[in-house]
Amino acid sequence: MTLRIAHTSALEPVELRTVRALLHDAFDGGLAEEDWEHALGGMHALVHDGRGLAAHGAVVMRRARLHGRWLRVGYVEGVAVRRDVRRTGLGGRVMDALEGVIARAYDLGALSASDEGALLYEARGWHAWSGPLGALGPEGVVRLPDEEGSTYVWPAPAAEAGADTPLLFDWRDGDVL
Repeated sequence: MTLRIAHTSALEPVELRTVRALLHDAFDGGLAEEDWEHALGGMHALVHDGRGLAAHGAVVMRRARLHGRWLRVGYVEGVAVRRDVRRTGLGGRVMDALEGVIARAYDLGALSASDEGALLYEARGWHAWSGPLGALGPEGVVRLPDEEGSTYVWPAPAAEAGADTPLLFDWRDGDVL
């Protein structure tokens, strides 16, 4: 197994097509165009084995307002492991690499997790945001109650901001979080 960390701009078109195919398969065909776009423009962790791309994850820059200050957020996107090698630690290898990027380049890490994915993130010290969530949309602040409970932050002290502390993200098309 090899692990490569690279910016989107360093990935060849064939590599990007391979990543997109892995994500499409991992999300049972539910990878919308906006979801793909969200995973681009940042750093990618790619794990290869003898059969090709085995796992992927990306961290892209977002902005989030917390306690009156806009933070640089390393937002984790497109974490997936090929079906035949799931539950072998590859998701952890990808997250090790992405957390290293977040620790060196961002104020805070964040991600949106499925119920199944949440188990991996919680085991690594990620915590569900306990306060309200929102985004600064084209018409102003938009509350995102459906994202509460599935949006995780790292490191842990950021998660302990308080149940009443709002976390406000920048706007993007598709799923905002």
